[in-house]
Amino acid sequence: MYIPVILGTARKGRYSEKVAKFVLGEVKKAKIKTELIDVGDYRIKATDNTEKIPEAKKFEKLLKKADALIIVSPEYNHSYPGELKMFLDMLFKQYYMKPFGICGVSNGNFGGARMIENFMSLAANFRMVPAGVMYFPFVEELFDSKGSIKDEKYHKRTERFLEELQKTAKRIKKK
Repeated sequence: MYIPVILGTARKGRYSEKVAKFVLGEVKKAKIKTELIDVGDYRIKATDNTEKIPEAKKFEKLLKKADALIIVSPEYNHSYPGELKMFLDMLFKQYYMKPFGICGVSNGNFGGARMIENFMSLAANFRMVPAGVMYFPFVEELFDSKGSIKDEKYHKRTERFLEELQKTAKRIKKK
């Protein structure tokens, strides 16, 4: 099974990167093939769903082999970052029936809940299959200075999140 982790922001000093690296480590610990896909490495001038630009072709290759996706995104102004939307908009039909889990990140107590709520309508338009949600509130306090998570409960939460994502991916693959 191959499940990449998409880091949904390219902002400097992004706390979401700590969450993405934590989730990536947990995916590896579960013996799932993975890699970190940073939207900052796919910056484009404007949305382009023609699928012809090199960035789209590069992402399409990864998406084809992915059994599911994990998206780690901060909440910016009650929604997801524009660069995540531009990144995803490079493709369309390739998301059909693609399971995904989403991790919301915020410095407040909602853990990106409003971003996730907004993202779900986008995912429905792409015909993606939601298979798990995790919230990372108070992200500045959740990790130490070295980037290690302080709350040990997140290891078990992530394990359950990954189990559901894998089950969904396996069910869809059978069809």
